[in-house]
Amino acid sequence: MTTMTVTKTVMDTIAAMTPADKAALLTGHGMWRTRALSERGVPALLMTDGAYGVRYSTEQIDDAQEGGQDLEQFLAVVNTRARDMEAAFGTTRPATCFPNGSAIACSWDVDMARALGATLAAECRAFDVNILLGPGINTRRTPLGGRSYEYYSEDPVVSGDFATGVVSGLQDNGVGASLKHFACNNSEVERTTMDSVVDPRALREIYLLGFERVVRRAQPWTVMSSYNRLNGVQTSADLWLLTDLLRDEWGFEGVVVSDWHGIKDRPASLLAGNDLDMPENASRHRALLAAIEDGSLPAEAIDRACARVLRLVEMATEKAGPVTPFDPDAHHEVARAMAAESIVLLRNEDAMLPLQCEGLSRIAVIGEGAKRPVIQGSGSATTAPTRVDIPFDEIVRIAGEGVQVDFLRGYDHDGAELEALRAEAVAGVAGVDVAVVFVTTDSTEDGEGADRKDLALAAGHDALIQALADTGVPVVVVLTNPDAVVMPWLGNVHAVVETFFAGQGMGGALAEILFGLRNPCGKLTVTFPQRMEDIPGFLTYPGEGGVHRYVEGIFVGYRHYDRRKVEPLFPFGFGLSYTQFAYSDLVVETPVLDAEEDLHVRLSVTNTGAVAGKEIVQLYLGFPDSKVHRADRELRAFAKVALAPGETREVRLRVAARDLCFFDPELNKWRLEAGRIRVEAGASSRDIRVTGEAEVVLPHVYHRPLRIDSEPKHVLANPVARRHFEAFLAEKLDLTPDAAKAMLAYTSTSFFGIRTTLNYFFRQDLDRAEIAEIVARINAEPDMAAPAAEPVS
Repeated sequence: MTTMTVTKTVMDTIAAMTPADKAALLTGHGMWRTRALSERGVPALLMTDGAYGVRYSTEQIDDAQEGGQDLEQFLAVVNTRARDMEAAFGTTRPATCFPNGSAIACSWDVDMARALGATLAAECRAFDVNILLGPGINTRRTPLGGRSYEYYSEDPVVSGDFATGVVSGLQDNGVGASLKHFACNNSEVERTTMDSVVDPRALREIYLLGFERVVRRAQPWTVMSSYNRLNGVQTSADLWLLTDLLRDEWGFEGVVVSDWHGIKDRPASLLAGNDLDMPENASRHRALLAAIEDGSLPAEAIDRACARVLRLVEMATEKAGPVTPFDPDAHHEVARAMAAESIVLLRNEDAMLPLQCEGLSRIAVIGEGAKRPVIQGSGSATTAPTRVDIPFDEIVRIAGEGVQVDFLRGYDHDGAELEALRAEAVAGVAGVDVAVVFVTTDSTEDGEGADRKDLALAAGHDALIQALADTGVPVVVVLTNPDAVVMPWLGNVHAVVETFFAGQGMGGALAEILFGLRNPCGKLTVTFPQRMEDIPGFLTYPGEGGVHRYVEGIFVGYRHYDRRKVEPLFPFGFGLSYTQFAYSDLVVETPVLDAEEDLHVRLSVTNTGAVAGKEIVQLYLGFPDSKVHRADRELRAFAKVALAPGETREVRLRVAARDLCFFDPELNKWRLEAGRIRVEAGASSRDIRVTGEAEVVLPHVYHRPLRIDSEPKHVLANPVARRHFEAFLAEKLDLTPDAAKAMLAYTSTSFFGIRTTLNYFFRQDLDRAEIAEIVARINAEPDMAAPAAEPVS
C-alpha cells in the first residue's frame, strides 16, 4: 500500500470526525464543491470543467442550486452541440478558450503545454477555482470518438508528455489538476455501461502508459475514474485499477474523484480506492453513511480516504493565492500564439502558400466557418470565450486595402439551400486569384455523449470543394474538425490547412499562416486514414451487447498502418512547413545497453530553406529480434527545434530504459529483451531521415517459465532446463551424461508436454510431482529471472 505523509492536523481532524462528518467529506456538495466541515475547520474546495478554458457556471456555482437542478443544467451543457454553444454561454463567465486537445497537441511543445497550464491556473485563481477537471488523455483509438477533440494523441508518449506539462503548469501555480478519464473511456457509445475488453499488453503499453507517465512525473492532485467498465469491472469500483496499479505500483498520492454520477455502488467504490464521490447525490450519500455506521466498510479504508481528501484541502488552501483578475487581451494573444504553433499544413502544391499580397488582386473566402468559426468541441469542456477572432476579418486585415476580399456562404447548416449556395460560390469565384474555403464536420453528431457516424465532412462540404476545384481556380481548404476526416477531393486542391478546434485565437493565427507572417510547424498526433474501413478496430467498433473488444491489441494508430502495410491519407507525425529541413549525423551514444541503461541519441538538423521555421524531430525504435509481437516502430522521444535559414543545431534525445521494454503478461511485469534496436529519426512515422542501431546485451538469454506440460522444444532451447533434465534422466535411468543428452534431444519432435513425452517415448511412468519439482527448481534459478525494468522516468 502506498504511504503518504499525513500532517498532525489531518490526523487530529479525523480523530474528531463523526461518521456523518466522514460521509459528508467523501461526498460532493452541490455540483462543483467539496463539503465544508466548518466545525472541524475544513473549508470547501471549488472545482470546475474545462481543460482548455475555465467553464464557470454562475447558476451552478454562485447560486448553489440543488442537486437535481444542477444535474439538469449539467446535462443541458453536455448535450449542447458546438454550433449552438452560444445558448449556454449566458450562464457561464467568460474565459479564454485555448486550442482544444486534438489541436494543441499538434504543437508537440511540452514547454507550451506547461505555459497552457500556468495560464489556465491564472484564470482559475481569478474565479477562485481550486481544481480544474483536466487534462483528459484517453487514447484517440478511433477518429469517430465523440470526445476525441479533448484528447491529445493515438500515442501514449505524446499524450503523457504533453499532459505532464499541463499538469505541472497548473499545479506549480497553485491549482490542482484532475487527470482523466481513468481508463479506456475511448467511445461515447453507452459510455456509462460499456465494457472495454482490452488485453494486458495493449492496456499497459497503450491505454495506461500515458497516465503512468503523468502520475510518476507530475503527481496530479486528483485522478478521475471513468464511466465505463474495464475488463468486466466498473472502473469507479476497480480495486486493481485504483489501488493496486495507480497507488501501489505507480505511487499516486492524491485523491481519486469519480466522474460526475459515475459511481454505481458507493461503498464498493470507496473500498476500491475512489475517495470522492461527485457531485452530491442523496442516495449514494445515504449508502455510504450506512456502510460506515454498520461497520461493513473497514474503518481503516474510510479514514484513509478522509486523510486523502483532507490533505488535498490542506494543500489547495495553502497554495491558493489571492483572487486576482486576469488580463483577457493578453491571454487572447497567448491563445492565438498557441493556435499558430498547432495548425498543421497538410498540402501545399506549387508552393500555393503563403499568399503573397503583392501578387494578389482578389481573394474569395467561402464558407460560414469564415465568419462564424467553430472554435471548440461540444460538452463539458466548452468555454464561453472572452472574444473570438473572425477568420474573414483577419484575412481582410492582413490582405490590406490593395486586395479585394469577397465572402460567399457556400453552404448552410440545415441543408435547405445547399445547391443554390454552391452554385453561387462557383459563380462567385470567377476571376479570383485564390479561393479559401472553410469546411467542417457535422457538429450535431459528435461531442460528449455522441460519436461521429463517419469520417465525412458536413453535408455538402465535399461537393462544394470539388465544385470550386473544377473551376480551375486555386483552392485552399481550411479544415475545422474534431479528428481525422477523409478527403475525396485532395488531389484537386492546391493546399489544405488543418486547424482542428483551435480556440478563440484561431482566426488570427490562421490568417498569419496563410500570408506567411508565421511559418506553420504543427504535426499530426494521429493517423488520417484514407477510408473509415482502414481504422484499427473497425470490425468491432463500437461493440455489441454492452461489450467492446479492442481486437487490434497494441496495434493502435500508426502501429496498425505500419504492420498491415496500409497507406494512410496522412501519417502520424506529418506536417509541412514553408521551409525544408535536413537530418544528418545520427549517433547512438550508447550503442551497447545493459538492463538499466538509458538510450542516448544525438543528430543534427539543418534548415535548408529561405525562412525561419521549427521542426519536430521524432525518434522511433524498432525491435527486430523480439520474440513477441511488436510494432514496426514505436515513438519513444521527440523534440521541437527552431532554426534560422541555414542554421544547424544538434538535437539530443534520451529514451529511458523502461521505454525499451514491453509488458509481459505471463510475468505481469515490464521486460527487456536482448537483441538489436533499430533507431530511426524522422519528420513523421513514414518519413524516416536517419537511422542507427543499438544492442541490448544481458547476462543471460531470458526464457519463459516452464510448466510440466511445456513442449520439449522449450526445454531444449533453455540451457538451464536442459541441464536439469539431462541430470534427471542420467540419474533416473542410470545413463551416462552423453546418453542422457541424446535421449533428451530425441524428444524434440514431440508437441506434447515434457512429462507426457518422456513417459511415452521411453516407456516410463514418471510421477507428476517429480517433474513438477524439477520445473520448480528450473524456474527458481537466477538465470531464469527476467531483467527488472525501472519505472518510467
